[in-house]
Amino acid sequence: MHKPSPAVLLAASFAFIIVQLDVTIVNVALPDIGRELGASISALQWVVDAYTLGFAVFLLSAGVLGDRFGARRVFLSGFALFTLASLACALAPGALALNLARAVQGVGAALLVPSSLSILNTTYAHDRAQLAKAIAWWTAAGGVSIAAGPVLGGLLMSVAGWRSIFWVNIPICVLGFWLTLRVVPALRGKDPARSFDITGQVLAIVALTAFIGAVIEFNTLGASSHLVQGALLVALVSAALFIRSQQRSAAPMLPLGLFRDIGFSGAVLFGVLVNFAYYGVIFVLSFYLQKVRGFSVMHAGLVFLPLTGTFIFSNIASGRLQARAGSRLPMIVGGLVGAAGYALLGVFGIADDATFLEMLPGLALIPAGMGLAVPAMTTSILAAIDRSQAGIASAVLNTARQVGGAMGVAIFGAMQEIKFALSVSTVLLLLGALLAWYCIKHPISTKGASLCRT
Repeated sequence: MHKPSPAVLLAASFAFIIVQLDVTIVNVALPDIGRELGASISALQWVVDAYTLGFAVFLLSAGVLGDRFGARRVFLSGFALFTLASLACALAPGALALNLARAVQGVGAALLVPSSLSILNTTYAHDRAQLAKAIAWWTAAGGVSIAAGPVLGGLLMSVAGWRSIFWVNIPICVLGFWLTLRVVPALRGKDPARSFDITGQVLAIVALTAFIGAVIEFNTLGASSHLVQGALLVALVSAALFIRSQQRSAAPMLPLGLFRDIGFSGAVLFGVLVNFAYYGVIFVLSFYLQKVRGFSVMHAGLVFLPLTGTFIFSNIASGRLQARAGSRLPMIVGGLVGAAGYALLGVFGIADDATFLEMLPGLALIPAGMGLAVPAMTTSILAAIDRSQAGIASAVLNTARQVGGAMGVAIFGAMQEIKFALSVSTVLLLLGALLAWYCIKHPISTKGASLCRT
């Protein structure tokens, strides 16, 4: 049997590195961006959430494009678009231009993630245990870049200013593009005759954009704002019309039957809870360290350093644990460990006189829990569906996760209360562990098999 080239995994990992890096690298730069561009807190939330929003609303479309035109072609397009958008971010003259470029970056990210998972799913189709390990390494690469984002951002800003955090994307994207051309075989679309479902695409984009926009602007405008109320109404109506259009379509962009498997649905909801907690806390913690504790941007970035190491080890451990025990156990343990991390950081690490050593246990356990849980969650999603639906299934998972992350940033950012954010996150991760215990049963199974209690 032909052994897959490790370079294919490396190419897929480059994509996840750049996508995840740009989720968190901007956090330590937000105060400086605000000062230079004269941006409000709401505008700075959009610096984070414009990227997340572009990512979330186009993921479903990206999954369909990959299934229709081939994962490699969509993957290369994602690298190209991300490069151009990063250039626009680095040259942005104002907050509006920066946020628009960040949204385009998100679209590029949406093209990269489902197609990278489809490439891995095809490459390791012969061996689900090897697929689990490959996804663990892929997730480790992204997890390390999430954790390293604030550290790298602090280092770059101390030397070259906030625009450098976008310049650094360009060589990574160019290398990923080149490596993909060299090692990833041309993959035909699994369903080249599939309809693009324009109606479904538009309704999904409108619903997600209106909902996340309403949540972000709620803090500035208030619940009585006609704009906020109107956006929520548009989101509700668009979501209802989207569901109805998918039910009636002969070739829906989102097969609603996927959600009949409670294992699939449980894993998707688990992803929402994890991202809501993590991205919301990172956003608020960055402001807390610089605004409340008075840390320099370099010092604030270094505080996040413990997040990096535990991601690596826990991701690798997750792949090995899955090969022996399946996805259920690492998801449960990961949820419990993550909850302990948020709780410890809230009790001991957040105080006017808290030392770095008092922050360290929480900062180490949070990514340790995520590193155990997220690869298992991803594997359980891919094992729950037919291989031909890998693109859309991974798109659904990542759309849900990005919506969760955007909501975490919007809600915790509006509160600007770190203890509240950590308390809520502790509860969310405990709920995630309970969800995994109830829903996930046999993560590595033959395709189409039920993965959960019924």
